Amino acid sequence: MTGFAGKRYWLVGASEGLGAALAQQMAGEGAQLILSARNATRLETLAATLPQPATVLPMDVQSDDSVAKAVAQLGQIDGIVWLAGVYWPMPAQKWTAAEGVAMADVNFTGAMRVLGHVMPMLQAQGHGHVVLTGSLSGFRGLPGAIGYGASKAAIMSLAESMYADLRHTGIRVQLANPGFIRTRLTEKNTFSMPFLMTPEDAAGHMMALMRRPQRFKANFPTVFSWVFRLSQFLPDALYYRLFAADQ
Repeated sequence: MTGFAGKRYWLVGASEGLGAALAQQMAGEGAQLILSARNATRLETLAATLPQPATVLPMDVQSDDSVAKAVAQLGQIDGIVWLAGVYWPMPAQKWTAAEGVAMADVNFTGAMRVLGHVMPMLQAQGHGHVVLTGSLSGFRGLPGAIGYGASKAAIMSLAESMYADLRHTGIRVQLANPGFIRTRLTEKNTFSMPFLMTPEDAAGHMMALMRRPQRFKANFPTVFSWVFRLSQFLPDALYYRLFAADQ
């Protein structure tokens, strides 16, 4: 088991939802946190509620300049948790260019911007912990998930590649794939969301993963994740008959 007391972690996407809940739980176990997101006011409000002081570091992951300036102020860290994300329900028949690009840019390309600065730092110090947040929606294409599903699949592939490269080094890579979480983003959904979790429940699953250094990946809630994991083995004709309604 790995503890968090005295460890310095950068949480990117910490202002609300899962990020804020994870900040509460990590700070409760003694982690020294740097909190980043675009909204400085939300970050300050969160920091004021934590059981110990945290550093607020506003950053826009869509801006190369903003990321570079934030990293310049970061200092040495023991780990980074990537939680940043935006979401709009989007079927291909109602494609909105700006929202689709934003999901790709924030959810995936933003991670590439940030990790491009962080990974050389972790390699230079010879140790570190990288946690990426994917999604059960990234296992296979789903209806109405243009942009979001693809961006999460990209994050999952990124984590797998990083793990393949770094698993015998001092840098630990982990991937958390949650299902539906009750947040401002999922309030946009008009469909039923089975096994809907609170941010606190989802953060608890992430904490359990992060405490186990030998474990690479966690898919949760467990029973709901079986649907997505098993769907990978279905023939295309059967999969789309079950998961994609005829238009």
